[in-house]
Amino acid sequence: MTDLLGITLIAIGIVFFTAGSVGLLRLPDMYSRLHALTKADNLGLGLLAAGVAIIDGGLVTAIKLLLIWLLVLTASAASAHLVAQHGLRKGGDA
Repeated sequence: MTDLLGITLIAIGIVFFTAGSVGLLRLPDMYSRLHALTKADNLGLGLLAAGVAIIDGGLVTAIKLLLIWLLVLTASAASAHLVAQHGLRKGGDA
């Protein structure tokens, strides 16, 4: 049962990664692309990490995956903020 839950979370995470990638390619302006990419990819990574942690079943692995996810969340927010600031300084869709 836990394997099925883990595989389901991984599959949903892949769907969110795909949605973020499609948003990056299809949305009209830089700010929409940033929003789609950071939100969808962060949620996708969280679901992927949760699925792997459930399948593995180890507490140490779960803690490592949680720390990786938190670091990626922080880096993603910081980089999106820097890109948006640069876009504002350059006057729109840089």
